[in-house]
Amino acid sequence: MRKSKTLTTWIAVIGGSMGLHRFYLHGFRDLWGWLYPLPTLLGLYGVRRVQELGQDDMLSWALIPLAGCAIAAAMLTAIVYGLMADEKWDARYNTDGPATHSGWGAVMGVIVALLIGAGVLMATIAFSGQRYFEYQIEEGRKISQ
Repeated sequence: MRKSKTLTTWIAVIGGSMGLHRFYLHGFRDLWGWLYPLPTLLGLYGVRRVQELGQDDMLSWALIPLAGCAIAAAMLTAIVYGLMADEKWDARYNTDGPATHSGWGAVMGVIVALLIGAGVLMATIAFSGQRYFEYQIEEGRKISQ
């Protein structure tokens, strides 16, 4: 079955953090596809803990960056797929049949992935850095008392 580079790019943008692009390309027996949801779901559990317990929950501080990194990795994957040359794509995923031409659909997917990925990555770094340094200050106060 022939695989669409544009469709793969958009699947990675929309459901890449859950491994859907891997299932599209390699089928449901793909081990990497089944490993993608774990950090995403753990990170979403961290977000839920923040909503229930507040920002001072240490476990959520450790879990939330997992979701951010998983989403950023999925966006990077979408960018790599979308920018892959059509000839290289065909050589890897469409070995039989005529050459494909992806057009602007893949480029638009790359643009969306770049916007989402950059935003999520910056937010993850900011959140992690803030919580880390706040924790360091709290520990310093405990030691000085």
